[in-house]
Amino acid sequence: MPKPDHRPDRPSVTFDPERGRTLLARKWAYLLSGVTVVSLGREGLERELRELLDAFCTILLGKHADAPSAERIGERLVALGYVGEPGLRCTLEVLGKGLPTLPELQPPDRYAGRIVLGLGALSCGFLVAHERSVLDQQESMHLSLLKAVRDAQWNLKESEARFDEVVTSSASGIAVVRLDGRIVRANTALAEMLGHPSGELTGTGLYDLVHPDSVEVFREAMQTLLEDGGRERVRQSLRLLRKDGDVARISLTASLLRDADDRPGQFVVVVEDGTELMLLQGELSRQALHDVLTGLPNRQYFGTHLEAALRRADPVFGVTLLHVDLDAFGMVCNSLGRRVGEQVLVHFAKRLKAVVARERAMIARFHSDEFGILIENTAMTPDINTIVRAINDELAEPFFVEGHGLALSASAGVVHRPVKGIEPAELLRAADQTLRRAKARRRGQWKMFDAVADAADRRAQGLAVGMAGAWENGEITVRYRPMARLADGGLAGVEARLQWDRPGRPPLAHDRCAALAESTGLVLPLGDWALRTASRQGEWWHQRLDFGLPVVAGLTEHQATDEALGTRVTGLLADSGLPPEQLMIGVPVGALGTSGVVENLTALAGLGVRVLLDEFGLGPDDLRAVEDLPVGVVRVARRLAEWQAWTDSTFLGALVPLVRQVGATLVVDGIDTEVQANWWRDAGADLATGDYFGTAGEAGAVVEHFVGA
Repeated sequence: MPKPDHRPDRPSVTFDPERGRTLLARKWAYLLSGVTVVSLGREGLERELRELLDAFCTILLGKHADAPSAERIGERLVALGYVGEPGLRCTLEVLGKGLPTLPELQPPDRYAGRIVLGLGALSCGFLVAHERSVLDQQESMHLSLLKAVRDAQWNLKESEARFDEVVTSSASGIAVVRLDGRIVRANTALAEMLGHPSGELTGTGLYDLVHPDSVEVFREAMQTLLEDGGRERVRQSLRLLRKDGDVARISLTASLLRDADDRPGQFVVVVEDGTELMLLQGELSRQALHDVLTGLPNRQYFGTHLEAALRRADPVFGVTLLHVDLDAFGMVCNSLGRRVGEQVLVHFAKRLKAVVARERAMIARFHSDEFGILIENTAMTPDINTIVRAINDELAEPFFVEGHGLALSASAGVVHRPVKGIEPAELLRAADQTLRRAKARRRGQWKMFDAVADAADRRAQGLAVGMAGAWENGEITVRYRPMARLADGGLAGVEARLQWDRPGRPPLAHDRCAALAESTGLVLPLGDWALRTASRQGEWWHQRLDFGLPVVAGLTEHQATDEALGTRVTGLLADSGLPPEQLMIGVPVGALGTSGVVENLTALAGLGVRVLLDEFGLGPDDLRAVEDLPVGVVRVARRLAEWQAWTDSTFLGALVPLVRQVGATLVVDGIDTEVQANWWRDAGADLATGDYFGTAGEAGAVVEHFVGA
């Protein structure tokens, strides 16, 4: 298949991430060195942290989430030295604030979720490595203690002094325990963990300090260690009882000490307080599943909850999912600042909670200003209209943020009682698409999910996203249709039209192709290619057939607002060699109110290109535009030609003298019958396009019209 021979150069965005990452790594090293002990100097630590930062940014910018790689970064952080919990807190604070400011991670909303999940994975890797390090330290300590106790058989005074030094200086709890479970000696750290004064634990039964729910399992493990000659130690996570009645969550390692005759003598027990570590793990887990700003569950947590709710849904009442969007939130942030916008989101979250306070419901913040509400319906649940009206009533009441009185509205897409067995991801997609349809009409509205409309949207979106590949494969071509003189039917020009020839399916005509390309932004490169192709074809006709009539190409609103339109047209004229006066470009009249369009239109006229005002109507602003702008041709919208065909259209005849009064040529689009052609000719119109004068065909098929003309 032929491929498009010219593609527009894509604009490139350049930035240097080196400076931002260097400064962030320097700040990280400075703050980390203040709360931790590492063997590296400042410069060496900065180099190490810069490598970790580069690796972490690579993970965040990757196509898929890579939690294992982020966990390995946490492990490498532990390997730097005695980093500990203060180092982890410092790392999360520095990276949590610094990463969203890096230029490669812009815009922040796009990468916020990845940053949170990445930091969570880093933290998990850190905690696992830190726990492993602690266990290794415990094991090393055990070996030292065992050696010290064995040496005591030969030199009691020397070994006791060494033992005291190790035990006293250790931050871990250490105890020497008799075989019957009585504590012989315990250091101050263990006493403080359990809320006892120093020395009070001596003589206490170790099993009496273990929570009743765990004591039997622990006793059996210690007995196994005593009886199994091949086993060296026992490791368990336990709950010990504090003196004040609270519970201390600890990690305990017990080793059996044997005498010179290899007979069991005593236990050496090392205890590490895991309460704070578990609290930190719990907080990190909560942050990974909740929105930091509003405290609401995030989309990941909401999806998990939705799956469970669908399984337990009442067979009669089912569930209702609302995808809610805060209208005009962007205007608030742009005009009043991001901080005000954040306070608005917090206020909105509170109002949503108030609306569904009596329902079994979960509210989550998906991203930016979009929220999800899942209601598990009962016989008392209000109807959807009441719920959405209550949301907007809450928002309509002005509230003040930093002296600004604000009143907003919300739009919602609603899926009520979804079909049984629907996947959570599909349900979320349906609600999101329904929200888009609701906002397409106007703000402050809600719309119920419609399976027929949703299927149509999905088909259209499937066509739109597949259009680029079809263009690459040569399925999209430029066709040409005649622009005729109404007076005698003679040729007055040739209009370029897109056509998508889909294998095994009906082709899509120009208007459908343009609308699909407009919806994805493909219209800029595709339209540029079509305009260039038509210009080259027009120059070929001009050279071979002495064809001097204009080649017409209509623009969409997106193309008309392109700031580089003048540069594009200048380049294609130079490339094709087509005389400027032989190119006629159509600009939609509806785009004239958009910033930059009038300047583009004036620039085209300055190049010598003829400008056609497309989709011309009956409004006074349309005529004023022709009078005020360098427009020589107007084309009446197709809907007016269709209107004339089925209604009393006497007043349409008044349009022609009005156009002539401002000195423009009048073209009528959509002339499909002889009756229409005769009516508009008698009304005084000049030119026409439509099936009556010829449908769009390949370039070779219109040569006979040129010859005939």
